[in-house]
Amino acid sequence: MHWYLDVLKKYAVFNGRARRQEYWMFTLFSVIISIVLAIVDNVAGTSPILGGIYTVAVLLPTLGVTIRRLHDTDRSGWWILIGIVPLVGFIVMLVFLASEGKRHDNSYGPDPKLVPATY
Repeated sequence: MHWYLDVLKKYAVFNGRARRQEYWMFTLFSVIISIVLAIVDNVAGTSPILGGIYTVAVLLPTLGVTIRRLHDTDRSGWWILIGIVPLVGFIVMLVFLASEGKRHDNSYGPDPKLVPATY
């Protein structure tokens, strides 16, 4: 759970690097919360309202952690725009986001695996 909260604390931070675990745990919790909100929306009859509010609320943290994840693989954050390309863009982004980060310092910062975690 701390992975999810750490990303929210870095609400609009687009510099630095994010480990695979940080990105994927945030994504997992985000999907779970979205599913729960969709169920609550359907039961309450307020269909897209709660889910829409949540989506808008986590838009910047999601962009931030995705860009930091791309930085960890030594790619520019502008690579996020490849997701616009139908099907191919999704597959390329999935490969980039699932790839292991570079084990050395790069222009985006030190290796996050070597930096001590702060909770």
